[in-house]
Amino acid sequence: MQLANIDIGKLSISKLNMRHDRKPPDVSDILPSVRERGVLTPLLVRPSGEGETFEIVAGRRRYFAVRAILEDGGEIEPLPCAIMEPGDDAAALEASLIENLARLDPDEVSRWETFTRLIRREGRTVEDVARTFGLTEAYVHKVMALGNLLPRIRALYAQGDIDVATVRSLTLATKLQQKDWLAMVDDPEQRAPTGERLKAWLFGGQSISTAVALFDLAAYPGQIVVNLFGEDGYFADPDQFWTAQNEAVATRRDALLDAGWGEVEVLATGERFRSWDHEATPKDKGGRVYVTVAANGEVTVNEGWLPAKEARRARAAAARAEAGETAKAVKPETTSALQQYIDLHRHAAARSVLADHPGIAFRLMVAHAIIGSTLWKVEAESQRAKSDPVTESVAGGEANSRFDARRRAVLALLGRPRDDTEVIVGRYSGETAIVELFARLVSLDDAEVMAVAAVVMGESLAAGGAVVEAVGGYLKPDMAAMWQPDDAFFGLIRDRQVANALLRDVGGKPVANGNVAAKVRTQIGIARDFLAGANNREKVEGWTPKWLAFPPGRYTGRDFSSLALWEAVARKVRRLPAPGPAPAAEAEPAPPVEVEAQAPRPQAEPVAIAA
Repeated sequence: MQLANIDIGKLSISKLNMRHDRKPPDVSDILPSVRERGVLTPLLVRPSGEGETFEIVAGRRRYFAVRAILEDGGEIEPLPCAIMEPGDDAAALEASLIENLARLDPDEVSRWETFTRLIRREGRTVEDVARTFGLTEAYVHKVMALGNLLPRIRALYAQGDIDVATVRSLTLATKLQQKDWLAMVDDPEQRAPTGERLKAWLFGGQSISTAVALFDLAAYPGQIVVNLFGEDGYFADPDQFWTAQNEAVATRRDALLDAGWGEVEVLATGERFRSWDHEATPKDKGGRVYVTVAANGEVTVNEGWLPAKEARRARAAAARAEAGETAKAVKPETTSALQQYIDLHRHAAARSVLADHPGIAFRLMVAHAIIGSTLWKVEAESQRAKSDPVTESVAGGEANSRFDARRRAVLALLGRPRDDTEVIVGRYSGETAIVELFARLVSLDDAEVMAVAAVVMGESLAAGGAVVEAVGGYLKPDMAAMWQPDDAFFGLIRDRQVANALLRDVGGKPVANGNVAAKVRTQIGIARDFLAGANNREKVEGWTPKWLAFPPGRYTGRDFSSLALWEAVARKVRRLPAPGPAPAAEAEPAPPVEVEAQAPRPQAEPVAIAA
């Protein structure tokens, strides 16, 4: 490289100068200095190949400052120039860019144009470019990524018509999406989305960043779209993301439970955790964990909280315990309405199977006659609930249909119309009626009297008590044959933890984990799809909730009334001998006859009643 003073008439802007095709620059800041002192810093030039003329590679603003002075009638000496060797285009590009970087950061589109020429035309590598300009390779890659944008989008960005956030979002777009976006820009009746709104448009309304994922991105089977600047990644399929994210949330929940937290509640997606309605409570004081899942997929784990009311009750319970008083019960697993549904269906099943075992029913009746019960005045269990749907569910169940068939047979034995819909017990109408009934019973043999006793005991068996658990735990009714999932049952489930555990029971752990943050109704809907074989779910046959089984089970670690009752009687019931087979029901009992015309049937020997 040699130095020389060259007349301005022999100089022109080189095409390798990164600003060669731009409008003349603003030189007002350097013009006074050039007018007074001339050009002090040499321009970087190279031979143009046309006579003794040269192209300016670096120094464009100094050149235009001199031209402005000459156009104003001033005079200027030949300009000092550093002449490059012919053919060194790459060095010329670097020199131009280095000068402009040092003076004023050009826009990324200008850098992309220069970097592209260096890499594609001059054979420089990304590493070479980064080292030359003191940049990171990642930054050079980011600038080069602009090449994937349509030329018009790059032009809009270079002109300042779109901002950095928008152009970076557009690097997530396919070429077709870029064309669609430009069509909206050109349509005066549409408003092209920009910034974050543009991301939502590109991803169909929901843009979920990879930064919020709890799972291993390397193992994620779905597509991840990364913007061409290499900074932000997004999930192409929101549904696939939510499945993986919910599974990860379920895994986190299980880990927290294993760590000793008594309860971990995953709130519905988008539901906020209201810390102002809660009190910080440590794990050993019964504190819970609340997991929130934002609409954008971000998960927050809030450890050690209790609702303010429960925290106050817990403190009061601790104070009572310290004073030797009995602590109040905490929130149970089931609501009162759901517990009533469970109690009545379990009662229906227990008395149905009890009617199949007259010997057992007779013994239970004797126990009631000796001890008494809440209904032995004597009354019949009404099986009415506070909720009409629950009452209708129990009344229309298979267990009650079976029991009603036994009851109609007993009505026939007692000489009453078979279509009598009233209960047998509790119809006191004076001592004469008792005598008439006594005479009727004497006219029956022991097996027939036992059949009557079984139905009477079933009618006067109190629902929701330990006796139902004892009868059911001993005779083990087939609940799958006596109960079917219905709207009343599913309509009573409102607890998300219970709903997710129930979904796991029906559809399996992967499905439950994949919907752990879904709304209760959504999870119940999926469970119902499995039970009905709907919406491409494999049908689950013969499913019975743990609550209705004999013995009962629960879905959470919270209290469950039926299980507590069973645990109170389980030891005694398990020590009983196995019950004998139920006798076959007679197709039709003998037609009733008048009591006065009957003589008591002889009882030569006592009838042994098998347990």
